[in-house]
Amino acid sequence: MGDGLAASNGQRLVFVSAAEQSADLHGANLIRATQQADPNVRFIGVAGPMMREAGCEAIDDMTAHAAMAGGIIKVVPKALSVLRNCKRCFREEPIDLCLVIDSPTLNLPVAKHAKAAGVPVLYFIAPQVWAWAERRVKRVKARVDKLAVILPFEEAFFRGHGLDAEYVGHPLFDVLENRTIDARRLAELQSLGQPIVAILPGSRAHVVQEVFPGQIEVALAITEKFPRAHFCISVANERTRPIIESKLDGTGLSFGLHDGENGEVLTAADLALVASGTSTLETAYYHTPMIVMYNGSRLGYHLVARWLISTKQLALINIIAGREMVPEFMPFYRSTKPISAKAIELLSDEGKLAAMRDDIAQTISPLIKTGAVKNAATVLLAAMDKHATVR
Repeated sequence: MGDGLAASNGQRLVFVSAAEQSADLHGANLIRATQQADPNVRFIGVAGPMMREAGCEAIDDMTAHAAMAGGIIKVVPKALSVLRNCKRCFREEPIDLCLVIDSPTLNLPVAKHAKAAGVPVLYFIAPQVWAWAERRVKRVKARVDKLAVILPFEEAFFRGHGLDAEYVGHPLFDVLENRTIDARRLAELQSLGQPIVAILPGSRAHVVQEVFPGQIEVALAITEKFPRAHFCISVANERTRPIIESKLDGTGLSFGLHDGENGEVLTAADLALVASGTSTLETAYYHTPMIVMYNGSRLGYHLVARWLISTKQLALINIIAGREMVPEFMPFYRSTKPISAKAIELLSDEGKLAAMRDDIAQTISPLIKTGAVKNAATVLLAAMDKHATVR
């Protein structure tokens, strides 16, 4: 593994764990921000390609497995292997801090091993325990020393449960604030039809499989009412592209596939059909009226999830608003007819669309705090300083 020289040459060693591709991106940016502030910090851990490129020494990689289709059962053997490697690393390396990013299914067990080894734990992008049965907060409290949270209400929530939490901002907003809109491309999209409807089916293959067929059904219903309607479909990555293309075959829809053009697509759109998740925040950033959809397991919801969910709303943007600000059809739907009816109702009424735009704008504006990764790096360094002082 490592050479154990970190302590002797003045370096400080951070163990970092990221399981998803999005966490790999945020982890890479956080590594760079931390080392810019303090070049003597070294990183080792469960790292994807972006974190490795940023200089993290990888003992394992979970990102490719997190993207696999076929359910969690297929990932369990890999996760157990990763945890064994983590436990060994905590035992053999002079680690000053454990940084875990998102993915509580993997990272809460990682945090448990770190605490058992006497290593303090910082959680960046905290588990959304506020949306589930609050008893889960006890597990976080037992395993985590500090939380760098990305939603403003999370700071008060966790502090109310006795955890040390600090709001650093959402890393998505750094990406969006640095994004520029191509005016010529925007005009091209706006000229393609009327209305323009954005479709964001998600970035994970299994979500696209579950949600996109329903989004197509809604698009077909919209086209019946508005024959000139055009659909701008966001393609998040190359894993989801073939799924999207196969399901569009023979639909007759007027559509375009867009990779890396969400800024132009969401600015041009009169309405967006959005898979539940962070995409609702991205859509809200552009003040775009939206309908949120998710079509998960009915059986799983009735057997398990409905007993654990503690929020009235399920879409993230509605949870933030504290009410159903935008229509949400989730965690599943039996028919897309009510969704189609709502889409047509909104597209038929400019006043309702304008009111939703204003409502979204007023809700999202207070959330836009930039510098999330830089702020998280400051929290990380302070946590290491605190531990070093105590130790």
